[in-house]
Amino acid sequence: MSYEKYIWAATTAVLIALSVLWFLWGDARTFVGVPLWIWWHTVWMFVASAVFYVFGKRAWGVGVNRGDGG
Repeated sequence: MSYEKYIWAATTAVLIALSVLWFLWGDARTFVGVPLWIWWHTVWMFVASAVFYVFGKRAWGVGVNRGDGG
């Protein structure tokens, strides 16, 4: 049995959970004059894009079963 679909499901859950900036709510800190939450969002979008790229190259269709025998 392949555990790859479970690994990708867990990866997706982590990406979603950390995309919401709940830990920066009410935080007014800045870095180079830009609010910290904007830096987090920008970096997180690059991380999510890289993960999606790897997913697209390696695991596109994981867990998808074709019903036509092919």
